[in-house]
Amino acid sequence: MNTNLLKTASLGIQHVLAMYAGAVIVPIIVGTSLGLTAEQLTYLVSIDIFMCGVATILQVWKNKFFGIGLPVVLGCTFTAVGPMIAIGGEYGISAIYGSILVSGLVVVLISTFFGKLARFFPPVVTGSVVTIIGITLIPVAMNNMAGGQGNENFGAISNISLAFGTLLFIILLYRFGRGFVRAIAILIGLLTGTLIGFFMGMVDFTPVLEASWLHLPQVFYFGMPSFHASAILTMTIVAVISLVESSGVYFALGDITNRKLTEKDLSNGYRAEGLAIILGGFFNAFPYTTYSQNVGLLQLSGVKRNNVIYTAAGFLILIGFVPKIGAFTTVIPTPVLGGAMVAMFGMVIASGIKMLSKIDFASQENLLIVACSIGMGLGVTTVPAVFEHLPEGIHILTSNGIVIGSLTAIILNIVFHLAPSRTKKMHAVEEQHAS
Repeated sequence: MNTNLLKTASLGIQHVLAMYAGAVIVPIIVGTSLGLTAEQLTYLVSIDIFMCGVATILQVWKNKFFGIGLPVVLGCTFTAVGPMIAIGGEYGISAIYGSILVSGLVVVLISTFFGKLARFFPPVVTGSVVTIIGITLIPVAMNNMAGGQGNENFGAISNISLAFGTLLFIILLYRFGRGFVRAIAILIGLLTGTLIGFFMGMVDFTPVLEASWLHLPQVFYFGMPSFHASAILTMTIVAVISLVESSGVYFALGDITNRKLTEKDLSNGYRAEGLAIILGGFFNAFPYTTYSQNVGLLQLSGVKRNNVIYTAAGFLILIGFVPKIGAFTTVIPTPVLGGAMVAMFGMVIASGIKMLSKIDFASQENLLIVACSIGMGLGVTTVPAVFEHLPEGIHILTSNGIVIGSLTAIILNIVFHLAPSRTKKMHAVEEQHAS
């Protein structure tokens, strides 16, 4: 009995380690980009880890209303990082949580019939949007590699060396590591880079010493949420794209566990994600989605029991109650983060390109959708003032590169792929009547 408990615990910890880097890096990137204090950053990291556990339980616990019941781990969607930084920079942190709350509510409302909406988000759309998000994140990584904007040693050789050293170490781990080591390569790279940074005098443990041993989650820690149309639209698009990605994970897990998924199962899975997003908004955490790296770990270990995932969720909740642990992640030197960000944000771009690889590039229509959406998204990101003289109602949709790029992809997909198909059907019906 004790042996089984020990085995379950060790497998649960393994799942925590596999997703831990992704879980902590999101609040660190967003928090540092928005200029949060060490205390606020510690809370953000701790509440995110806590909510990862809660979100996972919501999904694994299958019941009449929500939960798909598969051994899936949930974490903050990396796709949301760029949009959150953009929203926070333009409207403040309260707007991030207002948009998260509304997007979660939208997901809950559309969960029953989302399968019918999925045709508006084929790979040509989702791939273009994810690619845009990845591209808009790269400047954040480059600034951090140099030491962070406003740093008096910005671009110093010591910062650049540490950043590239971290990136090189992560690449070497991916090249020569195997199995679980590769799964936690980012985490090992961050730890190693921080250790080297300590010997270079770049690590300050004051936040760890000042952090408490125990805290309770607080509703609206950063104040009451505010609501802005463009911010809500941005996060809703991100949430819907996350649902499309989650669908693939659900079906993959269904194959692994030999379970045939029904429409009801999928609806429950989408609804669980929506509830997790809403809770993330209330507790000032993040939007949550399925973590594919844990699916890989599931295949690697061969253990497909839900009690292992429940155990992992329990560990996440426990860690989230202890700010002292979360504070350790806030001492990571900015150049170390920058080096890791290049790899991670580059992977976001690569994920977008991977999605686009599923489309027919011989089709001029597909090429035009990709070209115009990425072009518009990148263009507005680099030249944000281009549409500033448009009426306010239109400017809301054109002030953000991710929003305008996403809308361009969605509209062009309707124009080229959905509208013509209806026309063809009408002609076919007319010909049938004529004959």
